[in-house]
Amino acid sequence: MNWHQISPREIYNRVNTSEKGLNSEEAQRRLKLYGYNKVAEEDKVNRIRIFLHQFANPLIYILLIAGVITLLLKEYIDAGVIFTVLILNAIMGYFQEYKAEQSVRALKKMLVPRAKVLRDGVEKEINSEEIVPGDIVFLYSGIRVPADIRLIHTIEFKIDESILTGESFPVEKHHHIIKEENLTYGDQKNMAFMGTIVVSGRGKGVVVNTGMNTVFGKIAKHIKEAEAV
Repeated sequence: MNWHQISPREIYNRVNTSEKGLNSEEAQRRLKLYGYNKVAEEDKVNRIRIFLHQFANPLIYILLIAGVITLLLKEYIDAGVIFTVLILNAIMGYFQEYKAEQSVRALKKMLVPRAKVLRDGVEKEINSEEIVPGDIVFLYSGIRVPADIRLIHTIEFKIDESILTGESFPVEKHHHIIKEENLTYGDQKNMAFMGTIVVSGRGKGVVVNTGMNTVFGKIAKHIKEAEAV
């Protein structure tokens, strides 16, 4: 959805919230519905599992069978070539997948552990993993943005979005509607994305996406899938 094209009032309606934020009961219901606001990963990288996973491929099965048959026919040189190819393929795949796991973990370390939200009409500090769509979040200089947020109020607000766009200079943000369609993340000036850093000013906004549904989460998923191929 093009959240940048929607007015703050309509944002409230779309995510079923209000200027007072969510109440605790509704926040808990949404937490069960949407899950925790975090980038998914396994608790521990299992190197043996990663290595064995390299053989979970129909083509590999065919080569294994061919290698065994060749070995039984005492074609030792051909069998050696086949098994050498299998081992080299497994080693290369192992390092690529392991690197992908480490990349996702590195991304996760960039997330903010605590966040200030408006719950029950009162400003509260909570674990950022408990943020849900519809929460009103307060943003200020020095913190990482805890979710994808449509800004509804800003004061001299600038964000470092280099993690998403590669742009080295901070981007000035505002809360006004942007009518253009199909904008890049860097051009969505009324949005604050998970993992980016507030470098100056203050802002407030409505959470529209959390966890793996954020731009940050999708990048983490893409890295893991691309490097594991």
